[in-house]
Amino acid sequence: MADLEGKKGLIFGIANAHSIAYGCAKALRAQGARLAVTYRNAKAEPHIRPLALDLGCDEILPCDVEEPGAMEAVFHRLNDRWGGLDFVLHSIAFAPKADLHGRVVDCSKEGFAQAMDISVHSFIRAAHLAEPMMGAGGCLLSLTNYGVERVVDAYNLMGPVKAALEAASRYMATELGPKGIRVNTFSSGPLKTRAASGIAHFDDLMDQAAASVPEHHQVDLDDVGALVAFLVSDKGRSITGDRIYVDAGYHIVD
Repeated sequence: MADLEGKKGLIFGIANAHSIAYGCAKALRAQGARLAVTYRNAKAEPHIRPLALDLGCDEILPCDVEEPGAMEAVFHRLNDRWGGLDFVLHSIAFAPKADLHGRVVDCSKEGFAQAMDISVHSFIRAAHLAEPMMGAGGCLLSLTNYGVERVVDAYNLMGPVKAALEAASRYMATELGPKGIRVNTFSSGPLKTRAASGIAHFDDLMDQAAASVPEHHQVDLDDVGALVAFLVSDKGRSITGDRIYVDAGYHIVD
C-alpha cells in the first residue's frame, strides 16, 4: 500500500458519501494524507461538513469555482496554513440540463461555455494556483470518462468537454513535468453518483456494464480510491500525462 504520511492535498467535488471524490478522500486519509476539502455554497455545506469532519480534514472551505476569487482564496488559505501542497484532486463537472440531455449539435453557446468553465478551466486554474505551492513536486488529478474515446449513449455534451479536459491535462503534464508535478486523468466507468443521476437511462448503463466487462462486476468507490492513493504516492512518480482506467475492463469491450 502507498504511504501518504506527511502529504497534504486539496479535494474538489465531494457532494455526498457516494461521490467519487469522497471515496478517494477516504483512501487518501486512511493512508495518512492531510486533507482540505471544499463545498460549493451554504446549501451544500451541511451535506459535506459532517463527511469532512469524520475524515479529520484540516480545512473545510467554501469554493464556488464560478465565483471570481473563490479558488484563489482557498489556495491562499492553504498556503498560509500549510506552506505547500502535494496533490490536488478535481472531481467537478457540470452542464446545464437542457444541453446535457440534448444533442451536441443543439447545445447552446452559453451552456457549452459554462460546461467548459466548470469542468475544464477550473482544473487549469487549480493547477496554476497549485504550481507555486509544489516546490518539491506534486500530483494533479481529474476525473474523466470513457465517453471521451467512444460515443456513450446519453453522455452527450460531456463527451467533448471531458475530451478537452484530457487534452489540457496532457499539455499541463508537459509544462509542469520539469518541476516534478504530474498531471493525470482517471476513469472509473459507470458508478452510482449524484452526477451520474443526471444522465438519462443511467441504471441501464450500469447493468449493461456489469454484464459486459471481463470481470463481470461493477467497480466501487474503494477501487477508485485505491488507484488515486497510488497515483498520489511516490510509487506513482513516473506516471504522468495519462488517462488511467479503473473500470474492471469496461473500456476494452463494446
